[in-house]
Amino acid sequence: MSTYSVRRLDVAVPSVSDFRQRYEAAVPRVPGEELKDLIRREASWKEITQLIDSSTPHGFMLFMENEAHPIFRRAGDRAVCFWYLMGNHTIAERMYRHDPRAMLYAPLRTVIWQNGTGASWFSVDQPSTHFAGLGSPEVARVGVELDRKLAALLEFLDADVPDELLHS
Repeated sequence: MSTYSVRRLDVAVPSVSDFRQRYEAAVPRVPGEELKDLIRREASWKEITQLIDSSTPHGFMLFMENEAHPIFRRAGDRAVCFWYLMGNHTIAERMYRHDPRAMLYAPLRTVIWQNGTGASWFSVDQPSTHFAGLGSPEVARVGVELDRKLAALLEFLDADVPDELLHS
């Protein structure tokens, strides 16, 4: 059993709808059919890397998205929440080769949400804090790299960049 601390980052955003639209434009969906085709024909890792790199202008893509609020509205909850799995196969592989448990935290979970008072947020657990918990220096280094990529994405989206992402 292992115990470690994770830092959650909550970044205020002007509105859920505006930030969500810009986030989804900056973080495109996984090119699923193209990726499946490469796997079916047993393409080289170089070909897969080329597809992923050409599909991730900011280093990340969306593996999954969902809305939490429609079902919870039935219980009377007023919050709005969109959640995502965001990552990059080629970055995850650099951790996986050292410790497959890295897949516990890759892809990253992110949420864009609005609380009951109308404040809007983007929240994510700081990648380096998750990956450092595995105890592998190689995996931890990639976690710090993910912090920097996340900082660059937030900067591109005109959101405040938490200092923790720049000084991990």
